[in-house]
Amino acid sequence: MIAEAVAALLLLVGAAFILIGSIGLARLPDFFTRLHSPTKATTLGLGSIAAAGIIVSGGDLRGLVILLFVFITAPITAHVLGKVAKSRSLNREGRR
Repeated sequence: MIAEAVAALLLLVGAAFILIGSIGLARLPDFFTRLHSPTKATTLGLGSIAAAGIIVSGGDLRGLVILLFVFITAPITAHVLGKVAKSRSLNREGRR
């Protein structure tokens, strides 16, 4: 019962982080801040949701692999997008 309560709390926290990241993506003014908001929030949100899945499934290996994949790929993707935008000399609005 305690594990289910912790998993439910992690699901709520993860959903809140994803919602905040989505709002930031829609409302922030320029490319680089729009890139930062969903990357950080979605990584934490998906991490919380995957952790809840791991708890409910009893430590399933697939959940750990998903968690590791999200924590590795999301920041790398944001870094690559930022470097490409900088190398193409995009201004703060994402235009040349």
